Amino acid sequence: MSDNRALLARSAAMASISVAVVLVALKTWASWRTGSTAMLGSLADSALDLIASLATLTGVWIASQPADEEHRFGHGKAEALAAIFQVMLIALSAFGIAVRAIMQLAGQGETAAAEEGIAVSLIAIVLTFALLGWQRYVMNRTRSLAIQTDHLHYKSDLFLNLAVIAALVLDQFVGIGIADPLFGLAIAAWLGLGAWRGASEAVDDLMDREWPEDRRLAFIEAASKHPELSNLHDLRTRTSGNRDFVQFHVDLPPLMTIEEAHDIIERVEADLCAQFPGMELLIHIDPEGHVDEPDNPLAEDNEFAKLEKDE
Repeated sequence: MSDNRALLARSAAMASISVAVVLVALKTWASWRTGSTAMLGSLADSALDLIASLATLTGVWIASQPADEEHRFGHGKAEALAAIFQVMLIALSAFGIAVRAIMQLAGQGETAAAEEGIAVSLIAIVLTFALLGWQRYVMNRTRSLAIQTDHLHYKSDLFLNLAVIAALVLDQFVGIGIADPLFGLAIAAWLGLGAWRGASEAVDDLMDREWPEDRRLAFIEAASKHPELSNLHDLRTRTSGNRDFVQFHVDLPPLMTIEEAHDIIERVEADLCAQFPGMELLIHIDPEGHVDEPDNPLAEDNEFAKLEKDE
């Protein structure tokens, strides 16, 4: 990660920590005043956001460290580990809120002081909107997985705060007594869904999932514009943090000199890396007609031939 990207990612993490501290303080007071399960759920979410944001800051700081002798591919996966930690906290929070809502449905507890609770929720919405705007700006420039996961949390906070307002209004002004615990259960379900989505992205990163098909195809099309290359095969792609890693084999004439082959590959690498910034590229040269693994279609499939079929 470049110094500028690392600075941006850390600034987004610090902004999220600052917002979380303010929201935890406000919602602690509001939960005490209102006795609302929905507000308690919102407080739990903000408290976990604070812990998760600290994990995000740690993750992006580690991920920004340059490659070293023990981590030659860099430290990008620290962001995925931070995201996994956040997901675990969200899942625990969802479970606790659901239990509290069920207890309230069983007749344990009632709400009060709706005005204070609504005021706190409106303040939280304004602060969250401001934070989301800055996170979106940073995400577009850093592709940080940890910031993306944190962004997901705070997007859900908008709905959580609106749910708290609706629960308090329905419970205390309309007289629908079960509204608050029902909204609490809905919040728990929303958090659980967010945890599932965040876990899926983090696991994909840790498991070196291939690029999405459209991006993979765009890469093959870019490589095909170099007529000196033929039979691009054994293409492998993965992403670690904000870094992409790509490797493939291509055929070149067997009588070509090493210097000629080197010059061709240098030009290809420069062009592809310019089109796909933040990518580390490794190209292996095979003499035309050579077969590495005859029984392995993943290794021997000619990606250029697939392009011709699609046309």
